[in-house]
Amino acid sequence: MSTLPHSIAPDRLPALLQAMPKAELHMHIEGSLEPELIFALAQRNGVALAYPSVEALRAAYAFTDLQSFLDIYYAGASVLLKEDDFHDMAWAYFERAKADNVVHAELFFDPQTHTERGVPFEVVIRGLTRACERARSELGISSALILCFLRHLSEEDALRTLEEALPWRDHFIGVGLDSSERGHPPEKFARVFARCRELGLRLVAHAGEEGPPAYIISALDVLHVERIDHGVRCVEDPALVQRLARQGTPLTVCPLSNIKLCVFQTMADHNLRTLLDAGLKVTINSDDPAYFGGYVNQNYLETFAALDLDAGHAYTLARNSLEASFVSGEQKAAWVAQLDETFARFAA
Repeated sequence: MSTLPHSIAPDRLPALLQAMPKAELHMHIEGSLEPELIFALAQRNGVALAYPSVEALRAAYAFTDLQSFLDIYYAGASVLLKEDDFHDMAWAYFERAKADNVVHAELFFDPQTHTERGVPFEVVIRGLTRACERARSELGISSALILCFLRHLSEEDALRTLEEALPWRDHFIGVGLDSSERGHPPEKFARVFARCRELGLRLVAHAGEEGPPAYIISALDVLHVERIDHGVRCVEDPALVQRLARQGTPLTVCPLSNIKLCVFQTMADHNLRTLLDAGLKVTINSDDPAYFGGYVNQNYLETFAALDLDAGHAYTLARNSLEASFVSGEQKAAWVAQLDETFARFAA
């Protein structure tokens, strides 16, 4: 397959990016809540919003950093109260994922965002699981749920959340760490991640988005994560870059998110190509697509246009996403075969 991508004409690249099968490994399901659905759920549940219209809410999506986004993100989540709300939110995402030729999605969810509002964990997990099962049967999309701990809260709160989740252990495959990165290093959650490791859960963590490279190192050495979510600041530590390349640690990079939250000023400034050139196992994802300007294919299209990437990069990124997913080797091989067939079709 190594020579085939280079025989694909550049003018066919946008269509190829959209058609190729891919996995999405960094997507917060609460971050897929579009303003229209926020208002529909608010009306259904009798929730008063601080914004008079869909347009006013969307206009508020002018973020200066991660925290300014989180403030609106948590406000939007306030409309999620019933099992059907969580189902409807996830189903809307899956329909968009299908249009983007996503064959597998590993969805982050934040139970603490809901349980602290009095919404039972059971309501959250049942609604999301229903949508995942429906996506498999009606859309042919494979999916899995990853429970994320909010790092601005205490580790004791995370431990309580884990205990609350354990009766539903079969409904999620792993745990992650998200929310405000600055001032909340990974080692703050060493005990809860150790417990999750004992339970056989897959482990990931946000690190190196706004936080320093040291947070990536802590996530690897203290939390023992298998993937780094974001990780773009690794380039500030050449030894870390070499380590990530040597270990083949996947980075779930979210380009549009990085621009929207001012990690980089413009897409042309993004270091994704630098990461690829360093041999890192980079993937492209949408993070919180309703807030950051696009689902996964939009992230591919804008990144490729700005960084002058080619079909060879497209193949590498799509294959990385499939290989970095938490599924069986047999399933990965089947998806890679689909990827090869797509590239062969475009090269014909």
